[in-house]
Amino acid sequence: MFHDKRSKKVVFIAHCLLNQNSISDGTAVYPAAFKEVIDFFLNSDVGIVQMPCPEFCCLGLDRGNIYGADSPVVVENTRIRSAMKDDSLNIKLAGLADLVVQQIVEYKKYGFEVIGMIGANRSPNCGVDTTSDYNAEINGMGLFVEKIVKRISEENISVPMIGIKGTDNIREKLQQLI
Repeated sequence: MFHDKRSKKVVFIAHCLLNQNSISDGTAVYPAAFKEVIDFFLNSDVGIVQMPCPEFCCLGLDRGNIYGADSPVVVENTRIRSAMKDDSLNIKLAGLADLVVQQIVEYKKYGFEVIGMIGANRSPNCGVDTTSDYNAEINGMGLFVEKIVKRISEENISVPMIGIKGTDNIREKLQQLI
């Protein structure tokens, strides 16, 4: 099955890295997307799977605070992280994580290589190495990534993960996955 020209390689990427229009006000570093990330994987013949944006799906585009950009990023991110812990939103967040894991399992089932997952460091949900809490950027994973890691572990699957932020050493980090 799948004996055509596809590479059978995919990478899962945080929504905001492919769509800067989805992130909280005051935090975009590009007009549209991290082009370097897209170009890197297309040039490496790796399919790109865009994960859902948990904050957009659960809190909306304004993240429940139309004045969010008036606060320092880590302060607003801490507020967002706290809001996402609400029971109803936590259930929705778990469902979104399950959708991502379901896709990973399906690709693996048919012999595809999931070369990795890329999160957005400092994000309260999609951070891999760092997240925001206590009004600071701290070491640790975001809430969404934590749920995904827990679920893929339950499936006995290993997926390399990296986090990127801004324009810092993006190409160097991406090469860790190839």
